Amino acid sequence: MKVGFIQFSPILGKPTQTLERLEYLIDKGKHSDILVLPELCNSGYAFNSRQQALNSSESVADSKFIRFLYEKSNKYNLYIVSGFCEKSDKDLYNSSILVGPNEYIEVYRKSHLFLNEKDFFSPGNTDYSVYDIGICKIGMLICFDWVFPEAWRILALKGADIICHPSNIVLPGLCQKTIPGHSICNRMFIVTANRIGTEDNLTFTGSSIICDPRGNILTQASDDQEEVMISDIDLNLARDKSITSRNHIFLDRRPDKYLDIAKAIEESV
Repeated sequence: MKVGFIQFSPILGKPTQTLERLEYLIDKGKHSDILVLPELCNSGYAFNSRQQALNSSESVADSKFIRFLYEKSNKYNLYIVSGFCEKSDKDLYNSSILVGPNEYIEVYRKSHLFLNEKDFFSPGNTDYSVYDIGICKIGMLICFDWVFPEAWRILALKGADIICHPSNIVLPGLCQKTIPGHSICNRMFIVTANRIGTEDNLTFTGSSIICDPRGNILTQASDDQEEVMISDIDLNLARDKSITSRNHIFLDRRPDKYLDIAKAIEESV
């Protein structure tokens, strides 16, 4: 099967212009089976107030952005994962949505908020879930979730073949170095779709990446150019969890040794 990403620059607070650009870019990625878009793709990132974030948000039920993704998904018979600014009652979430050819499937809300995101968004209240779309099983994480290995491992234990990772990465040279390690330790494919451009005082690092379960970089974008990239992947690699003939990444686990991981943070700082 084929997986791909779109690396581009959403336009802050101008959803119509963003959709016009995405129209062309999704058409370029139409031959993929799964296409991943950046974080907060419908809104841009560097809000100057919560009100601006609220004005840029959409609820799933009446989102023009999600309807657009669904129409593209249906037209090209592909699955799309995209970040979006989600309004739910009085709360705002930094969310990711999985859209399929027949319907939107599910939303994941970002667990680990980065920097000024804490001024605008509520911490995510969704589980780490895996979605069986028939051709494979997909998990979703968002940007700063990359720092926390627990999230990746939970999705791996739940059977994810591929983690789709919409991102707006601004810390240079860190996440993109870490993604191959998450791939190796969990034996799964990862598609990180980062954005480019500058908003306010933030410069986004691009370098979107697709890794295989052995940590090989299948494709990687530039740090500042708009790009659509697609890779062929072999799902059998993600379903073989053996490191050697006598070592299996899940069967060799010792959960009884890991109880300290749940202790309060006060004990470790």
